[in-house]
Amino acid sequence: MTRGVLSIYWGDESKLPIERLKASVKNFHPELPHEIIKIDAPSGDPTSLNQKVAMLDLSPFDETLFLDIDTVVMGNLNFGFEKANRFGMAIAICEAPWGKRYQKIFAGDEIEYNTGVIFFTKESSQVFELWKSLSLEVDSSIPMVVDGKITTMPANDQGSFALAIEKSGFNPFILPLNWNFRPHSHNSFFGPIKIWHDYANPPPFFEELNGYYSNKDSIIQYHQG
Repeated sequence: MTRGVLSIYWGDESKLPIERLKASVKNFHPELPHEIIKIDAPSGDPTSLNQKVAMLDLSPFDETLFLDIDTVVMGNLNFGFEKANRFGMAIAICEAPWGKRYQKIFAGDEIEYNTGVIFFTKESSQVFELWKSLSLEVDSSIPMVVDGKITTMPANDQGSFALAIEKSGFNPFILPLNWNFRPHSHNSFFGPIKIWHDYANPPPFFEELNGYYSNKDSIIQYHQG
């Protein structure tokens, strides 16, 4: 069984934290190959996110961790691979958990997941095949309020992904927010952080914190701010 990390990107690589991601993977998993693939997609176009539906086809591995370019690995990730191997997929619920923010797709309590960190095997192929077809069919626009004004995000890949999970009846393993930490939304947490997900660099505090938690005698604590 082969295991590795996959990332895809489009646009100007000089403006993306690619080297930061590569270094973080090597720091904690020097044994893992990391495929970083540039694809042809319009930079700045929200529909470009739908290119992520091809991650199963693009992966050369039996066990894959897909990481968005703006992530930083901050700890050992074997647990995520192990859960994906058992369940077919391991993912985290989105910081905005309500699928019904995609008003043209959901109206109930369906869950939105974050597609920036996905552990998966080929056992989840039904989800990816459905995701590919749904991404071309559904209206994944999101009405939003920005600075007190209503606007619309024209497309987002997570709406069709959530629908693929729902329609397929697939039950992924759910990772806690520490495995897909979004600092602009997650203002408090219990340490340590496994994957930081933001274009801003993790403040030194987080590395110091994870250093503390690397000690087997450390005590899990609540952190805020």
